[in-house]
Amino acid sequence: MTSAHPPHAHVSLPALAHARGIDRIVAGVSTSDGDGVKLTRVLQQTLQQRLDPFLMLDAFGSDNPGDYIGGFPNHPHRGFETVTYMIAGRMRHRDSAGHEGLLQNGGVQWMTAGRGLIHSELPEQEEGRMEGFQLWLNLPARDKMREPGYRDIQSAEIPEYTSAGGVHVRVIAGRSNGVAGAVQREHTEPLYLDLMLPPGTEFTQALPPQHNALVYVFRESVFIGSSEVPTKRMAILANAPESDGVQLRAPRTNHSPARVLLIAGRPLHEPIAQYGPFVMNTRDQVAQAVHDFQNGKMG
Repeated sequence: MTSAHPPHAHVSLPALAHARGIDRIVAGVSTSDGDGVKLTRVLQQTLQQRLDPFLMLDAFGSDNPGDYIGGFPNHPHRGFETVTYMIAGRMRHRDSAGHEGLLQNGGVQWMTAGRGLIHSELPEQEEGRMEGFQLWLNLPARDKMREPGYRDIQSAEIPEYTSAGGVHVRVIAGRSNGVAGAVQREHTEPLYLDLMLPPGTEFTQALPPQHNALVYVFRESVFIGSSEVPTKRMAILANAPESDGVQLRAPRTNHSPARVLLIAGRPLHEPIAQYGPFVMNTRDQVAQAVHDFQNGKMG
């Protein structure tokens, strides 16, 4: 986890007066997508209003090439952004707007589908481990038909810091304890952190009380308040008007550092109409997206 940014060492963490608790813990559902890629759908469609502006979170990870080798051949998107974070592996992105990039260990692909494009994400490996996440971030109604965009963010471009207590933080989006992330967004204000908590350490992050937030644990376990969140589980954080942030604690009994995604954002409070890879505000807009795709008008 190296960075071209000089890592900020011994950053002080805020003291919280009213840390958030847990609303519920979600296990996710095993499924497959693309050309048979096996994954866990952690944030499902039924949770979109609760976790607005986030629409989906998939976790994938396997040492078996048969679970990922087919990748994600050409498919369309309209109306939102996809954020793919690769923990291990190599995947090639190509899209109809002419963008191309290689997503590899520790890197992020941030794609704004906007009015629509067609893209593919195909593995550039035939063996070894493929592990990562894809997050779908909604666009406000005013931006759903904007020009598509793409940014390939290599691992070295992601700012990192270490807290005074020894927690290592990668700031993919938003701001964390004075460190600005690789990506900023005006309307949804997403925060996307990858945290590594050695056994016995704590981490605090200030959060606006109106923002929706989740914690996904993918190594070991962490405590949020008195509740333990085991590995491969998502904790949806409770919303309370007096809350000022979240506190995570890695049990001393963990055998290795806990790895956690902390994701939060400002809800849009707009209607969500989804049909597969199209996310708009009305059914008519979705029908138009399908029509445009079928008639070659999407990228």
